[in-house]
Amino acid sequence: MSGGFDLRVEPWIAVRLLTGEPACVGLCELFKRAHEIEDVEIPVPPAAAGLMRILAPIAARIAADDGERLDDPDIAEDIDDWFDLRERVLQAGRFDPQAVDAYFGRKDLADRFDLFHPERPFLQDPRLRTECVDAKGVPNPSGVNKLVMGRPTGVNGAVLFGHFTDTAPVPVPAAEAAWHLIAQLYYGPSGQCTPRRITSERAGSGDAAPLRKSVSYFSWGPDLFTTLVLAVPSPQSEADWETQDACPWEEDLHAPLEALPPITWPGRILTGRFRHAALLVPSQDNRTVTDAYLTWSTHQPPRKVRDPYQILDRRHDGNFQPREADGARALWRDLDSLLLKDSRQDARRPPALEHLPRWLLPRLRVRAYGFDQDGQQKDSVWFKATSPQVLRWQEENDPQMAHHVKRCHTAAERAGDRLDLAAKIAWKIATDSSVDPSPKAKIKLDARKPGPWASAALTQYWPTAETQFWQLTKPGHTTDRVDRPFVEAALAALDEAIGQANRADIRVTRARHRARSLLLALLQPSTTD
Repeated sequence: MSGGFDLRVEPWIAVRLLTGEPACVGLCELFKRAHEIEDVEIPVPPAAAGLMRILAPIAARIAADDGERLDDPDIAEDIDDWFDLRERVLQAGRFDPQAVDAYFGRKDLADRFDLFHPERPFLQDPRLRTECVDAKGVPNPSGVNKLVMGRPTGVNGAVLFGHFTDTAPVPVPAAEAAWHLIAQLYYGPSGQCTPRRITSERAGSGDAAPLRKSVSYFSWGPDLFTTLVLAVPSPQSEADWETQDACPWEEDLHAPLEALPPITWPGRILTGRFRHAALLVPSQDNRTVTDAYLTWSTHQPPRKVRDPYQILDRRHDGNFQPREADGARALWRDLDSLLLKDSRQDARRPPALEHLPRWLLPRLRVRAYGFDQDGQQKDSVWFKATSPQVLRWQEENDPQMAHHVKRCHTAAERAGDRLDLAAKIAWKIATDSSVDPSPKAKIKLDARKPGPWASAALTQYWPTAETQFWQLTKPGHTTDRVDRPFVEAALAALDEAIGQANRADIRVTRARHRARSLLLALLQPSTTD
């Protein structure tokens, strides 16, 4: 086997230039031309979210001014010094090409960015060749379909994005395999996996990847250089400052049965929390991946650390957890959690969106990458969304607008929740002759039989609510009276769900009247902001 697939120079990252042209670049070209690149366009959002976490510590190693680097722990001792350095780096407008070459040309990193290196393949564990074996010592790979998110595996796997089977797997181009490798390490499942034999025991289960079922939020600048510099997380107090920071490609392979290394800033915070181990099997010419091993990397308890790109929501027990991805939830519904200070709500803003340079705020958007999954094996839908330039409305910069956004979002959510309830009640009245349809009668709903109207109504409501939200948040249009547009959108969605043909039925007419009354009650003074 010769050649390899050097991620430093191979064109594996899809981007869009500021000129609008598409391009594919390697890591070296990406950093050298970051000021010429508008966006990363990898079509697998979980891979893009993971890639940003890989690029951010590299950016910290490269970004410097007057010999001071963004990953310097001595600079990080004084947060004001660190922010001052970041400001000077941003003002430079680009990464120094010599600094890019110096990092990727380090002797200790020779071959560490080779996707298929026999001893240290990028983000992989070559030991799996001898540890993932059956009882007779024969290699027991997981299959290339297991690597590619969206492909079915096993006998009954659902076909989501193409016709692939375990009996006739289709090789994956090396660039795409790199995307799915990253996606698996950050979003892979828990539970049963390819067994790995290290001791006499052949363990075959693992934990969920660190980002599983979550959504990530990045401040998105006018060019990739700005985006990457702002993606470097500010120094975190919970990191271990006595231990040398390193990313997986910068240190020796970790022993799976030993204690996990301390979480350090910024490398291990972003790239050092994997729960899976992987190994790709390339074709003869190293242009495709024909097979793969996917298994567990550790059974040690994970180190606790705050991910810098996640919103934390308060649970009923008072503790916080990362906001879960929801494929049906649009980005605008999270804006108040991104704009308001932590102390004023039950959600905590991502640390990466704190302390942004004020002069950049009018040009910054928010990019969200999410993967709607359960905690184990089920993958539903992944998504990417980008907001307009809304970060100028952060509470520290524009408190009036930040709270107006909160009012609008609250009104939209309240109308959506009431619509859901009203539509279920309407269906119950219309289809159950034993139900009293009078306005004050109590109606007991069966959660197992919600009827079709609620889902249909909400499908109609949320796109209209988004349009109303952006209308209400236009500069100069702030008002305290924000409920009516959302209630009217909910009423229209309810009527659309019920349909004209059904309204001739007297029970449907009564059901519709009861549901509309529930929605109109939101406009009463006692429920208005």
